[in-house]
Amino acid sequence: MNDCLIKVITDEKDLLGVACVATGLVNEAAGMHGTAPTATAALGRALAGCGLMASLLDPEQRIAVKFSGDGPLKAVVAEGDGTGAVRGYAAVPAVDLPPKNGKLDVSGALGAKGHLTVTKDLGFKEPSRGIVSLHSGEIASDIAWYYTESEQIPSAVGLGVFVERDGCVSAAGGFLVQSLPVSADESRVDGVISRIEAMGNVTDLIREGKLPADMLGMIFGGIPYRIIEERRLFYRCTCSRERIEQAIITLGADEIRHLIEDQETVEVSCQFCGTAYRFPREELARIAGEMS
Repeated sequence: MNDCLIKVITDEKDLLGVACVATGLVNEAAGMHGTAPTATAALGRALAGCGLMASLLDPEQRIAVKFSGDGPLKAVVAEGDGTGAVRGYAAVPAVDLPPKNGKLDVSGALGAKGHLTVTKDLGFKEPSRGIVSLHSGEIASDIAWYYTESEQIPSAVGLGVFVERDGCVSAAGGFLVQSLPVSADESRVDGVISRIEAMGNVTDLIREGKLPADMLGMIFGGIPYRIIEERRLFYRCTCSRERIEQAIITLGADEIRHLIEDQETVEVSCQFCGTAYRFPREELARIAGEMS
């Protein structure tokens, strides 16, 4: 099944819905980072959620979400843009907790106390940033809480990742439904809420072969809507040697000179994809010299 996303809007333009299947890219991320099952579930939910949030942006715009908690996972980070590309990592990928109520304990791994930071690069001089306290540590409800609390957009979010015993991800995806500024009929909103509560787990639907369009059809029921976008979702890291060099420059010339004294070669690995970039002493000296 190809990873994909679909976005719809009701004919009355009062409700927006986005749904995705992200099984392949979450599997790719889990293998890339060597995550244990609980960390895989947390990272997968963050990646799928970020993909849904990024679908509300223009192609050249970007969004980054960071879930920071007091649990052993410490943090989960995901970034995405308006083209369908996402990337992310878990701060402590080896975290794995006993199941809770028959499900992977993502909230226990991340922790209930902490913050969700959402940074949007919309092409202005400075990115915008919103911070809210974690609502549950379950990722989906935290994203919904962010939209409701920080952007005053009533939202419902559902996310799921199913990890097999061998660590392989057999289902990942989710949905995001928002009430737009045009006032929606209360009965329509209540109907959407009722159908979301009755539709079951996202992962069960995906394992049954349901597609994003099927999920949105179940959520909206008989409410007329039209498709406004379909796109592919994929994992893509934007790191490069030039970007890593810029990160080294932020250390300052004095710190770079200390590195030159202590090490023959400095190796910097990208947190998002694991690619290692090696900077020999001569190259570090060039960087320090250009800064001076």
